[in-house]
Amino acid sequence: MEKSEEEKIVIVGGGICGLATALALHRKGLESIVLEKSEKLRATGACIIMQPNGWRALHQLGIASKLRQTALPIQSGHYITVKDGKHTDLLVGNGGECRCLRRSDLMKTLAEELPPNTVRLGCKVVSIKVDANTSAYSILHLHDGTMLMPRVIIGCDGVNSVVASIVGLNSSRHFSTCAIRGVTHYQTLHPFGTAFYLFDKDGVRLGLLPINHNDVYWFLTRKLTSTDSMVSKDQKLIKESTVEAIKGFPNHITEMINNSDVDSLHLTDQMRYRAPWDLLRTKFCKGTVTLAGDALHAMAPFLAQGGSASLEDAVVLARCLSQNMGIALDPTGMKAARAALDQYAKERKMRVFWLSLETFVVGTMHDTSALLLENHTWYPQHV
Repeated sequence: MEKSEEEKIVIVGGGICGLATALALHRKGLESIVLEKSEKLRATGACIIMQPNGWRALHQLGIASKLRQTALPIQSGHYITVKDGKHTDLLVGNGGECRCLRRSDLMKTLAEELPPNTVRLGCKVVSIKVDANTSAYSILHLHDGTMLMPRVIIGCDGVNSVVASIVGLNSSRHFSTCAIRGVTHYQTLHPFGTAFYLFDKDGVRLGLLPINHNDVYWFLTRKLTSTDSMVSKDQKLIKESTVEAIKGFPNHITEMINNSDVDSLHLTDQMRYRAPWDLLRTKFCKGTVTLAGDALHAMAPFLAQGGSASLEDAVVLARCLSQNMGIALDPTGMKAARAALDQYAKERKMRVFWLSLETFVVGTMHDTSALLLENHTWYPQHV
C-alpha cells in the first residue's frame, strides 16, 4: 500500500558525500533523511587521500580532530623514474595538511555523528517527479510504494546517479586507463616513514602513502586492457595482474604488492568522469532538486580531489540552505529552497569546473607524473 510522507530535505545516497551533507545540515540545525539502497553502509575502495581543502571541510563538520588520530600526516613527496632511478621532490598538498584515511573510518565517523534514524537503509528510489515551474513539492517514489514529498532533494548517488538524469546532466564518460588500489600491512614498521612516493615506468605509475606506521595504501594506474573487466571480479587475479604490471620495479615495491591484503584489492576498469564543459552549460539544479559529490562532478583520481571536493559541496550546500530557509512569507519553503540552491550553484560552478578541467587534462594526456611535478596538482581552496 502506498503511503505519503512529507520531509524537508531528502538526500539520495548514503556514501561519503551523502553522510557528510546530512552532517553539515545537522550542524546548521536542519533535519534531513538519507536514503541508501544497500542494506548496510558500504565504503567502496580501501582509502581516500584527504587534501588540505578536505581537512578544512572536515573541521567545519566537527570531525577533523577525531580522524587525525587514525592517519599520519604526509610530510614529503618523491617522484622516482624506475629506469634511471632519478629522484625528484614533490610538494604534497601544496604544503598543507594531507593524510590518507581509511574510507571505513571516515564513513563510520560521519555516521556516528548523525542523529538516530537519519539514514534509512534498503531504500531504493524508483522515480522522481519534479515540477520546476510551480511551488509544488517534488515526489520521490520508493521501491516499497512509499512516496516522499520533500522541499529539497539532494542527489549524492554517485557517478551513475539517477538524480543527475533528472537535473539534466549528460552521462559520464570514461578514460582508457584503469586503476588498481590496495592496502599492505607490515608486522613491523614499514620503510616509507611519512612520505608519498610515486614510481613511474613505461606508462605504469604506482603511488603509495602511509596510513599509519604499519599500513600502507597504494594505487597503480596503467592502460586499460581487454581482460580488465574479467580481472576486476577476482581479487587474486587483480594481485597477479598488478605484479605483472610492475616488472622491473624495485624489489621492496614488488614485495609490498605480494604481501597486500587480498580483500582490500579493487580494480576500476572504467574511470568515469563528468566532462567539464557539461558542468559549465548545465544548471546544477532543477526546481528544488540538486546534486553533490560524484553525482555532480565525478572525477578520475588523478588529482586526488574527488573526496575533498565532495566534502566542500556538503559544507557549502548546508550553509546556503541554512541562510535561506528562514525567508519570511514563504509558508511552503519552496521559494527559500530555490534561492538556496541557486546560491549553491553559483558558488560551486567554477570551483568544480576548474577541478574537473584539470583532472580531464591530466587524464587525457595520461602523464600524471609530469603534471604533478609542474603544477603540484594537489592544491587547496577555501570552502
